[in-house]
Order: sequence, then structure tokens, then C-alpha cells
Amino acid sequence: METFSSIECFVRSAEVGSFAEAARRLSLTPAAVGKSVAKLEVRLGVRLFQRSTRSLTLTEAGQLFLSQVSGSLTTIQNAVANLSSVEGLPAGSLKVSMGTAFGCLHIVPMLGEFLRRYPAISPDWHFDNRQVDLIGQGFDAAIGGGFELPQGVVARRLSPAHRVLVASTDYLQGNPAITEPDELKYHDGILIRSPQTGRVRSWQLTGRDPQVCRPLTLKARMTMSDSEAACIAACQGLGIALVSMPFASGYLESGRLQRVLPDWYIDDGYTSIYYAEHKLLPGKTRAFVDFLIEQFAQRGLAQRFSAV
Repeated sequence: METFSSIECFVRSAEVGSFAEAARRLSLTPAAVGKSVAKLEVRLGVRLFQRSTRSLTLTEAGQLFLSQVSGSLTTIQNAVANLSSVEGLPAGSLKVSMGTAFGCLHIVPMLGEFLRRYPAISPDWHFDNRQVDLIGQGFDAAIGGGFELPQGVVARRLSPAHRVLVASTDYLQGNPAITEPDELKYHDGILIRSPQTGRVRSWQLTGRDPQVCRPLTLKARMTMSDSEAACIAACQGLGIALVSMPFASGYLESGRLQRVLPDWYIDDGYTSIYYAEHKLLPGKTRAFVDFLIEQFAQRGLAQRFSAV
């Protein structure tokens, strides 16, 4: 058991490049983690890390050892977690990352039903519009779209990630009619700034025929980092907003906003749930993934979030 604990200290330290950060995640002291790794090095007869006051880097032997044990360590931990479930039900803390407004609008309302089914699971949900390091930061899952798929991470699609142009009735009645994408250049735009880069992306509008695309030429009257905020601004007649369908849908259904150029939209891929790829997935993670896919189907969210 002592060797297993030492291997866990080694793997977590290698993942984050710091004894102190590994100690925080393992609820230990940095001294305890460093001592445990040192004991492992003595047992193996090799140095696993090059240490300095500023950095912690793997030696060649450390890299080889990490590649051989990290996957097995996760499998063993998942097996223990599954056997430790309460009365056969998935149990434990479920750490999930999701966008702030998207999570509050569409995922949190599912929480009551999820906990009725799995009362032994304790949600630890983080609301952030930035992409997280799923494995390195210890998340069980993340929900979002447009993410690059790192090695060791898989994705299950939940819905299309479409963006649409919306405006208030007052704005549309008080400005020239828009019948073609090229006419957007004469109108004030409420555009979304990427939370990752801080820049406004260049978009291509897709027509009903997916082969037909036009550049988005809206003038940037203002920029927002959140689609919900852009919808609120558009409701005040301040311009045409480019927003994701999960945020636009409620405003469109209530009539507070209208689609502009309803035959055109932006295809931004899919909203998915991401999780680490393991042969033996923890029961709590599997339960959440399956539940979310079921709920998106039952609530018709894939259809509601589609712009076509």
C-alpha cells in the first residue's frame, strides 16, 4: 500500500510539475509528497525527477515509468471507486466544468432529477467559459463546444453548436430591411469576444444549402464575452447580436428577439460532454454521461438548439 501511495504521489507530481500542487490535490503536505517520491526512487534505484528551486522535470527514467504506470493507476482507482459505491449505486464527488450561463440555463435544472437517481453522488460543478485541462486539473467531465480533443479525452455529442443573428422588433422596424448577408455591413453588431483569446472571430454564414457560405460583415458596435449578455443588449434595440442557439432559443420563443436572415446561421460544430478515456470509467462519471445524453434526448434540446 505504501508503494501504491508513492506511485500516486509520483504520477500527480508529474502531471502538474510541482510537489506543492500535487500535495494540494492529494490533501497532503508538499514535504510528505516529496518524501514519498524520494522513497519510491530509492526502491526503484533510479532518479525520477530533476529538482531545482523553480522546476520539477521528469528524467528519462521518470518519463518511461510514468508511461507504464499512469494508466494502470487510474484503472485501479476507478475499480476501487466503483466497488466503494453505496448500496451498488455510483458514489463520490463529481467534478464537472461547464460554461456559466449555459450551465445555469440548461444543466443545473437537471440536477434535481440526477440526485434523485444517484443520491450518493456529490456534485462539484465549476462554471467557467474557458476550456479546462480535464485530466491535469482532475475533472471527471466537461461540457462545451469547439474544444480541441487532447490525447486521452473522448467526447459524446449532445447537440449542434449553431449561432444565429437576432435583434429586437424595434431595431428591425427602425432600420433598413435585411434580405441578404451583404446588407449586414450597414448595421450595428453586438459581437462575441472569445474568452480564450479575447478577440472577435471572423465567421462564415452558412445558408440552407451547406455548400453556400458568406462572410459575416456586421459592424462591431460593441463586443461581449457572453451570449446571454448580448441577448440582453439586443433586447434594448442596440443592434444585431450574434449568439449561440442555447441562449437565443428562450428569447426567440418568447418573442423578445427575432431571427435576422433566418435562412442563414453559423455552424460551430457540436456541444459535447468530454471525459477521460478509460477502460474502466468510474461509475459516477458513466452515470452522469448517460444521464445527460438521455435528458438532452427527452427534452428535445438537440432540436431546440439547431438553427435549421
